Amino acid sequence: MIRFCFLFSLLSFACAAGEGLEKDPEPKFRVLGYLFSQDDWESGLEGIDWSVYTDINLAFIQPDRQGSFGSNEAYREAVKLAHDNGARVFMSIGGGNPPEYLAELMKPEQRDHWAEQIVSLVDRYGFDGVDVDLENSLINEHYAPFVIELSRRLKRSGNLMTAALASWNGDSISDEVLALYDWINLMSYDDTGPWNLEKPGQHAPFEMAVSDIHYYRDQRGLPAEKILLGLPFYGYGFGPGAPGSLRYWQILERYPSAYLQDSLSFPEGGVLYYNSPALIQRKTELAKEQGLGGVMIWHILADSKGGQSLLEAVKRGME
Repeated sequence: MIRFCFLFSLLSFACAAGEGLEKDPEPKFRVLGYLFSQDDWESGLEGIDWSVYTDINLAFIQPDRQGSFGSNEAYREAVKLAHDNGARVFMSIGGGNPPEYLAELMKPEQRDHWAEQIVSLVDRYGFDGVDVDLENSLINEHYAPFVIELSRRLKRSGNLMTAALASWNGDSISDEVLALYDWINLMSYDDTGPWNLEKPGQHAPFEMAVSDIHYYRDQRGLPAEKILLGLPFYGYGFGPGAPGSLRYWQILERYPSAYLQDSLSFPEGGVLYYNSPALIQRKTELAKEQGLGGVMIWHILADSKGGQSLLEAVKRGME
């Protein structure tokens, strides 16, 4: 009896102690990165700093013309690696240069089938949700019905739905649709670029981040914690002698001291604009000060290695 009471006491103590144990809380400040790859997810995942990234978007996973997706065990491997490191993984559809037939898949005749196929892929490989990165002409009269249907199916299976949105196309998104997203990845960049050579200048200035946050939080009423501020890891050039577009690592490879400022001028008269580590840190600090849910990075593989890494600047901004 004494032995039984002693064991019972030990078990009671263990249970009481266990009641006080909780899982690690959700990060108060998320760092989401788009892994932009042509199905080479494995090599792209190798260099990810899992001590910083809390969410990964595989960009982009596109359907065929019928709205169906092929099998790819790389998705399962990516999900497992991320989950093992405490991160979430989303399949991202669309992008800035999507297949032209996505417009047809959003129409009533194929909408339900495509939404069903998306959710089926999420369930098959264990994705945490879907990132809707439908832009430009795809934000049309079929956008809202498609998002509503996709949301209905995803929420039924307990998965998340996010969106990549800018402020310039925000007025095309109704409050009803905006409320369906668990958060938005705010594309606070591309104010100009190679498509608009008559408007040379910084494509992602600090003032744009301030304005974009104001639009979605204050004008549209989106809770601050549902906004992830987008940070560009690339630059655009304008004028003679300037490269049209470079990833950040390419900029430093060609011009090693470029990290000291946000632009480079060329003898021929052209200028290359990008975000330096100092500007990325300042924007990260802004996101924290404004109570945002975190930051979003386009894109992971565009960063450089070493002390001048833009991800290192994000880390400093989170301190």
